Amino acid sequence: MESGRRAEPEPVAESAGGASSADGGPPNGPATGNSIQLKNWRVRTRLVALIVLPTVVAVLLGGLRVASSISSAAEYQRVREAVELVGNVGMLLHELQLERDLSVKYVAGGRRDRDLLTTVNNQHDAVDAAAQQVRARAETSGDALGGLGREDLSRALARLTDLTAFRKIVLESQLPPLRGIENYRLVTDDLLKLYDAAGQGVPDEGLYASIKALGALARAKEAVSEQRALLAVGLARQQLDQAELDAFTGAAAREQSELAAFTAVATTDERQLYNDTVTDQKVDRARFFIDRTLYLVGAGQPIRNLSGRGADADRWFDAISEQADLMRDVTAGLSKSIVTRSDALQSSDRNVAVVNITMVVVVLLLVLLITAVMARSLVRPLRRLRSEALEVAGHRLPALVQRLRESEDGAAGQAAVQPIGVVSADEIGEVARAFDEVHREAIRLAGDEARLRSNVNAMFVNLSRRTQTLVERQIALIDGLEQGEQDEQRLGDLFKLDHLATRMRRNSENLLVLAGQEPARRWSRPVEITDVIRASLSEVEGYERVMLNFPSDVSIAGQAVNDVIHLLAELVENALSFSARDTRVVVSGNRIDGGGVMISVTDSGIGMTSEEISQANWRLANPPVVDVSVSRRMGLFVVGRLAARNGIRVQLRPHDGGGLTAMVLLPESIMGHPAHQPESYSGAFAPAWSPRQAEQGTAQQGIGGWGRQQLPASGVAAPPLHDPLTRIRGRSSGMDEAATGPLPSVTGPVPTAFGAMSATTGPVAISGPVHGAPVQMGGVRPGGAQAGPPAEEYLPIFASVESAWFRRTPAAGTESGWQHTPSLDAGWQAAAAATEKPSSDGTTTSGLPKRVPKANLVPGSVDPAAASPAPAPSQPLLSPDRARSRLASLQQGVRQGRAVARGELSEDEGYPTAKGDGA
Repeated sequence: MESGRRAEPEPVAESAGGASSADGGPPNGPATGNSIQLKNWRVRTRLVALIVLPTVVAVLLGGLRVASSISSAAEYQRVREAVELVGNVGMLLHELQLERDLSVKYVAGGRRDRDLLTTVNNQHDAVDAAAQQVRARAETSGDALGGLGREDLSRALARLTDLTAFRKIVLESQLPPLRGIENYRLVTDDLLKLYDAAGQGVPDEGLYASIKALGALARAKEAVSEQRALLAVGLARQQLDQAELDAFTGAAAREQSELAAFTAVATTDERQLYNDTVTDQKVDRARFFIDRTLYLVGAGQPIRNLSGRGADADRWFDAISEQADLMRDVTAGLSKSIVTRSDALQSSDRNVAVVNITMVVVVLLLVLLITAVMARSLVRPLRRLRSEALEVAGHRLPALVQRLRESEDGAAGQAAVQPIGVVSADEIGEVARAFDEVHREAIRLAGDEARLRSNVNAMFVNLSRRTQTLVERQIALIDGLEQGEQDEQRLGDLFKLDHLATRMRRNSENLLVLAGQEPARRWSRPVEITDVIRASLSEVEGYERVMLNFPSDVSIAGQAVNDVIHLLAELVENALSFSARDTRVVVSGNRIDGGGVMISVTDSGIGMTSEEISQANWRLANPPVVDVSVSRRMGLFVVGRLAARNGIRVQLRPHDGGGLTAMVLLPESIMGHPAHQPESYSGAFAPAWSPRQAEQGTAQQGIGGWGRQQLPASGVAAPPLHDPLTRIRGRSSGMDEAATGPLPSVTGPVPTAFGAMSATTGPVAISGPVHGAPVQMGGVRPGGAQAGPPAEEYLPIFASVESAWFRRTPAAGTESGWQHTPSLDAGWQAAAAATEKPSSDGTTTSGLPKRVPKANLVPGSVDPAAASPAPAPSQPLLSPDRARSRLASLQQGVRQGRAVARGELSEDEGYPTAKGDGA
């Protein structure tokens, strides 16, 4: 068997279309690269990514708007709290400015006016109350001013804490009035800075402008208050020194500057509010007093009698205080409007944030819904296309291809293709239709392949049948030449040629196995396994290296005999081919628990790698489709096919001492029981036994019959000397014992050399033919030659191919190998009767009936008068010289074989190649 030892690894699995892969799976595709690459993304992932990107952008933008709205609302909330705090600070400034102006007026009057002092003390209480309100508001809203505003607030509150000591200094010390004004300015400046802090970071420009206008108006009011204090000093002393005059003119200039700033940033409504509020006769009178004072100071005149009515100090103080009160009302109104606007903006931004959040949520829901719908519309048909495509590739198409392979002419290739269940008109539907076309084309190609394979198989069968016919004729011719050849060397060559022809016939049978053909002829009765093994060894070269060890009570069912012979011949040939010529191949077998027989064929050859053994075992268990690799490993393929046909398991295993062991498990289903009657063979070339052959049993033991044991003669005819197995398929022994020499005698129940197997377990002695004389398969019957005409020479080759038609009728009670059902037609009944019991004029020595012309015709088909019997031909007698030569050769061979077995002679001396003393 061409097992392909040390050959290149072959694929071990095949797909439905014949493409193979190394691991039995689908063929390896191109490298797909990293899974994170865009081309490896799934459709759902790509679709989600396509929609998620703009969705994320929209959500981010919406989130930014929501964040901006929430931030603006928070900022407006801060502005509201800051303006409320600044409103309290404005009340504190108003009371503190009045305290300062009254204190300066009291100091300028020489600190003698007790009523004014009482008024100053009362004003101290008002300032303290306003300061307490500022402190309370600062605890809850101080953070609304920001970092710098909190520092200014802390500094201002600290100065308010020191205000008690400062008051005492102003009222009780000799501190000049201008210094007192400057000390109070430190506190008022810190409080005025809180207006600027309240407007920092306001998102709304209008609100920011209103806060700036509020601060400008507060600073203008501070300038008016300073003018009130300085002019009170000038009226009390009727003059102003240069420093006081500069302070007075500076305060007047700051007032005009801050009012201009207020007008620049204030809204129309805010300007209108100021113009409508800060207007009165007292305001005009205060303006007149300021202008008159500046005139008198510029003219160098004392500051007195400003109104021409006396009591200028009180009139001035009341008039300017009226303007300050009106300006306080405007700042309070502005603060309330700013708070109201902040609340409105905060509410608006909160509403915008809610709307934005709602929009973002709605957009997300819509995107998710649209994504789900679109993904479903794409993924579902794609998933169905994928699942059905895999179903077609993995099940439906392989099953159909298998049916095509099993069909005779590939008729299943015309089967309709079930289309993919995707009926859309988009690209996915087009892909589904394209796959349907691919499916149809694959089925068509598989049908064409099946038809082509059927044609190739038919060619194999025809060529094999023709070759077998020629080989059978060649073997028959060689057998005839062997019978008539006297030269030992030529006879050995003829035996080798006979063996080569037998191997050629097995190659032809291999072609039949490749074509999937069943054997044309089968055994109808069980055959002992020892005979099966011997028949398989007759088909291999180097059979003398094989040692056997088999039980004698095991038989093979007749329908599996030919396949088992063929299978074992391939395995034994493989073992012989890949092992050294000086090594033995052991073929042994035994019954196993559970039924069946385990046969092992063990050699000590080159062996195989574990990977090659795995591949070979896979091929044995799964015979592949016939392809070009079969030509390199035909034996492996044939063994797998034969094993699969009969349920036999074959497995290769490494041998401990090197080489391989082929384990063959014959199942119980092909086991048989030996028949206790003459074996009946079916087929055109089944051998026939004759009484003469039965009488030759003992005389021919060991001559050309592989040492076959003598069977008991209790009512059963002995088999012919040529084993029937060697002729059931037209086989010849193919063994050249004369050329290779006799095998040594071996005793014991252990494996023996091929040719020395005995049915018993006791010692056996094998003797080969005597060199120098040709091996003859016939012989003289015990008791001498028959009287009468010369007997025909017994031809074993011819006897093995005798037709069952010419056998003698079996005795009563003996079951025939075939049965005939009579026809209802009378003519056919007559023909059947003539066939079952033909007329003959005796038989030849080979068991053939002597034909009587026209004696077995169908009655009525030929005129009886025309029939005339022909005389039987004479048969030549076996000459005494030839009989003597054969017996001498036999005796010499037995002696030499025993001498070699005892060690008296070497194998070269015991098996000479020179001519003997034969004829």
